[in-house]
Amino acid sequence: MTARAPLVVVGDALLDQDIEGVCARLAPDAPAPVVDVAHDRHRPGGAALAAVLAARGGRQVLLVTALGGDPASATVRRLLTSRVRVVELPLHGTLPVKTRVLADGRPLVRVDRGNGAPGRPGRAVAEALRQAHTVLVADYGRGTATAVREHLAALGRRATVVWDPHPRGQTPVPGARLVTPNAAEVRAFADGAAADASLRSCAEAGSELAGRWRAAAVAVTLGERGVLLTRPGAASPMLVPAPYRAAGDACGAGDCFAAETAGALADGCLPEEAVQRGVAEAAAFVADGGAGNPALWSTGHAQPAVRAEARTDPFALAEQVRARGGTVVATGGCFDLLHAGHVGLLESARRIGDCLIVCVNSDASITRLKGPGRPLSPLADRLRVLAGLECVDAVAVFDEDTPTSLLGRLRPEVWAKGGDYDADALPEAAAVRSWGGQCVVLPYLNGRSTTRLAHRAAASVRPPAP
Repeated sequence: MTARAPLVVVGDALLDQDIEGVCARLAPDAPAPVVDVAHDRHRPGGAALAAVLAARGGRQVLLVTALGGDPASATVRRLLTSRVRVVELPLHGTLPVKTRVLADGRPLVRVDRGNGAPGRPGRAVAEALRQAHTVLVADYGRGTATAVREHLAALGRRATVVWDPHPRGQTPVPGARLVTPNAAEVRAFADGAAADASLRSCAEAGSELAGRWRAAAVAVTLGERGVLLTRPGAASPMLVPAPYRAAGDACGAGDCFAAETAGALADGCLPEEAVQRGVAEAAAFVADGGAGNPALWSTGHAQPAVRAEARTDPFALAEQVRARGGTVVATGGCFDLLHAGHVGLLESARRIGDCLIVCVNSDASITRLKGPGRPLSPLADRLRVLAGLECVDAVAVFDEDTPTSLLGRLRPEVWAKGGDYDADALPEAAAVRSWGGQCVVLPYLNGRSTTRLAHRAAASVRPPAP
């Protein structure tokens, strides 16, 4: 693995607490839910969480933050040990503690305590920032960015600065490479210029803020819609959509995006590349349970979970569906050029049962079956197209001439093929029947085939006869 460039994270550390349990009744004296507590977990929050996320994968991270002598500060110090190096400002008062009470994984209420204020930075802070090459400012509006602003402003062009702002915090120092507000923050910063959360409003406000802050770019985070990368005076921003809809706890997703994006810039990526890495990692982070994912805080220090798209394990999916009494449906083919016939088949197959797993020929398998020049689309592209269809729950690849061996592992209740096949003549039919499965033939659109499409395309580009 290529060594990752070091990163300095500056901002307000918090202590996050999750009290998790089950709610099945109301209190007898008030219409308030009663939570029977099963777990009580603590973790670093705010800039401390951003630093931990940036350090995954072996990156050296230095956190500049304010900590005091209170129990919450002591807990954060302990949780950061061996993960990141900390250079402290003094904290007058107590560290903020944010407590969420969750029932069945859903937040019921949040309680905030602590109102400490950072003191003056010492020589160690000044030296840490003077030597920094890439800095992420995770501003939570608690005063750390204000306390060290003079040092941040002195960085000038010799360091890359990524600023994750807060409405109650400081405006970014001029010359920031990237600023990462969310849509609500953009509306607050833009003084009403962003009338709503539409893409156009966010784009206009982001571009205006980039000019006002003298930032190279503003990346407006839009949750599951992705990120809008805007520049001063640019009318057409770049939208980086989320690679898939991530269902999970979004707590900490903004910190994850900022940390991954800043790390990518430190590694030499262009802003467009860095934002794409940040969006992909944030989606994976949410899908894995967000900041509350216990694996993130295991002693093994979880690695980043970047993935280009949600790849469901087909074998685990089949077991889960069967365990709850559902019907597993599978179909297969080359899917070299996806056309209307394929889509109709897949949609019909999905309606038969409770999940659809598509078995796909590998590139080598297609070449043996179809001859030189095939496949027209490489395996990675075919998998991505199939996985993007709503009717497809998972994909599996086989390298043999038939999917018989793969089906022996999946053991679907139904094996579906298009109407241009004879179910009894299929080489995998006997295997499917051996475990009680059923082969079926589904209606197929006549005249649709990859070979015909390829011939038609080739004919359209041939030079006219002399």
